[in-house]
Amino acid sequence: MLQSKAIKLEPATPFTWASGWKSPIYCDNRHTLGFPEIRTAIKNGLTDIVRRCYPEAEVIAGVATGAIAQGALVADSMNLPFVYVRSSAKEHGLGNLIEGYFEAGKKTVVVEDLVSTGGSSLAAVEAIRNAGNPVLGMVATFTYGFPLAEENFRKAACELHTLIAYNEMLDVALEMGYIREEQLELLEKWREAPDRWK
Repeated sequence: MLQSKAIKLEPATPFTWASGWKSPIYCDNRHTLGFPEIRTAIKNGLTDIVRRCYPEAEVIAGVATGAIAQGALVADSMNLPFVYVRSSAKEHGLGNLIEGYFEAGKKTVVVEDLVSTGGSSLAAVEAIRNAGNPVLGMVATFTYGFPLAEENFRKAACELHTLIAYNEMLDVALEMGYIREEQLELLEKWREAPDRWK
């Protein structure tokens, strides 16, 4: 993800997230789709987690929009049905919140590309549960590992498994020379209180 520039680290010139938070990191997993080897590695990694942790899975659900492609790739590798969950119900046509052929009562694993606070990810979990499917858990490509997200997943009684966590990524970024030793402390402090970071 660092090689493909899906993860950008800019401690000196921080990004502004939609929430208004200032951040030294920006992660866009969709960028990895343009790199076949990286895309395949992510697909295989997520598929391996689902097979190992949720062998009874009957449906794969992606969270729109970032995890639609990754979820579809996982479903294809496992020869399972695929649906995706919108952030809000469609305002025309059938007014769907969940897109694709949906059969209630099927054990579902949710695929997410990125977990920050967990809000939008868990909204998708709730939508699937409300539609009548038990959610076995969620697999995601990347997590910032915020304590708030961990608490939100605990409250929602939803397991989360990820390929990459923020602190692990920093270790690799340092090894690669992507960041310098003096930037590491700043990047670690940001994760502790991102809403108050300046």
